[in-house]
Amino acid sequence: MRFHRQLTFGGKAGARLTWITSCFFLLATASDLAMAQEPSAAEDSRPVRVGSKSFTESVILGEMLCRLVEHAGVDADHRSELGGTQILWQALLGDEVDVYVEYSGTLKEEILAGEQIFELVEIRQRIAEQGIHMSDPLGFNNAYALGMKETRAEELGIRRISDLRDFPDLKLGFSDEFVERSDGWNGLRAKYRLPHDSVRGLDHSLAYRGVWAGSIDVLDLYSTDPEIISFKLRVLEDNLAYFPLYEAVILYRAELEQTHPQVVQEFRKLQGKIDNATMTELNKASRIDRKPESLISAQFLHDRVDASIPIPEINENWFGRALRRFLINSWEHAVLVGVSLSLAILCAVPLGIFAYKVPRWGEWVLGIVGIIQTIPSMALLVFMIPLMGLGAQPAILALFLYSLLPIVRGTHTGLTGLAPGVHESALALGLPSGARLRLIELPLAAQSIISGIKTSAVINVGTATIGALIGAGGYGQPIITGIRLADFGLILQGAVPAAVLALLAQGVFSWAERVLVPAGLRTSAKA
Repeated sequence: MRFHRQLTFGGKAGARLTWITSCFFLLATASDLAMAQEPSAAEDSRPVRVGSKSFTESVILGEMLCRLVEHAGVDADHRSELGGTQILWQALLGDEVDVYVEYSGTLKEEILAGEQIFELVEIRQRIAEQGIHMSDPLGFNNAYALGMKETRAEELGIRRISDLRDFPDLKLGFSDEFVERSDGWNGLRAKYRLPHDSVRGLDHSLAYRGVWAGSIDVLDLYSTDPEIISFKLRVLEDNLAYFPLYEAVILYRAELEQTHPQVVQEFRKLQGKIDNATMTELNKASRIDRKPESLISAQFLHDRVDASIPIPEINENWFGRALRRFLINSWEHAVLVGVSLSLAILCAVPLGIFAYKVPRWGEWVLGIVGIIQTIPSMALLVFMIPLMGLGAQPAILALFLYSLLPIVRGTHTGLTGLAPGVHESALALGLPSGARLRLIELPLAAQSIISGIKTSAVINVGTATIGALIGAGGYGQPIITGIRLADFGLILQGAVPAAVLALLAQGVFSWAERVLVPAGLRTSAKA
């Protein structure tokens, strides 16, 4: 309590700031407790958690697994569009998801990289040591490939990957994961001795738009992508056989065979049932024809796997679905921002005061929060999955860390920027250190402190959209889905509310500045 009293401003402004900070703290506590609630049911009665990556094929296959789980009489929870391979694999190992569809080439070259494993039986044995079981292949091979616009490739006479050696000025744009994977660009360039040094990393769905518009010449493809046909692309021959097979398989936690053996039996119905042409058609139905993945998956299972699997009725009330999705996304985003920003305020203001009071350690404090700000958001989220799992909590922690720097720096700058005469006057009055801080220094630095909070709030609102990549929801969810489906309307459903919320946050803290900072202090600060 002694330290808390030192942080309050004097007079009415102090009472208001204390009240607002307390409200933030109560919001953070209540929201965090609400999100932390877990059902107390037995382990085998919880929903089977199905994961999928942030590309259409994975979402469709995830929906298939959900329908099979439900057909076995068990509830399913689809944790959809969870980013890349490492996020899903770590979530599976960390008991955050129970099952998802992976590819044999990814298992060999990415997850088990460097272990010199080549056969499916070896993969099965190796991951079984980590408590993960694997199905037989589903029947299709979604291999990597390189592609070009047909007219551009014909103009240059390029048919094979090795032909790219003669055109070092071509603009290459690959998905971010392909650029970094051990079986991706770096290995391909070494195998073919390609001269291209600069490669643009971008979202896989956007690369098709880029190659069609001419901003890039070469992109990476999945062999089951329907855009190969719709965008009239030429698939370059892998004439040195660099890319391995990418046979789709189901990975699931070993205990699922004990807790839900009927579910595992349902999974086996998919083995060998989906060939490349079928998977391409399913992808086309989603990405080109704009059909819901839940309907696509149920229709396929009903027609090709088990006629007793029902086909859901899709409610065509677009406005009702959009409104419900907007309200859910708004609540999730408000929780992410409200909790993380509230906790950041409660921690960062004292850190800024500490940096001011103890200059010897102040540079270390500012340096550490500055370094945290430079950590790539995706790297931080992947690192947190083994520690905190998926969902809102790791996203809140990441946002909390990213919110510290502006507030710490604003507090420190406001206090260190006070005129020397202020300190001399306070000392002449005989005020002790705590009273000087509470009655004089903090009120005079309030404008700088609130300015830092305002900056942090606006940044927080935008950064919170990345939380959707680990299942935290919010406005990032429609943005990710819209990018995946090339649906500009969906992107706007996330981007516009996020921008409005950022403006609202800025307005709230501008109002707080007028309320908490006396007019005379605001005038002198501007002068």
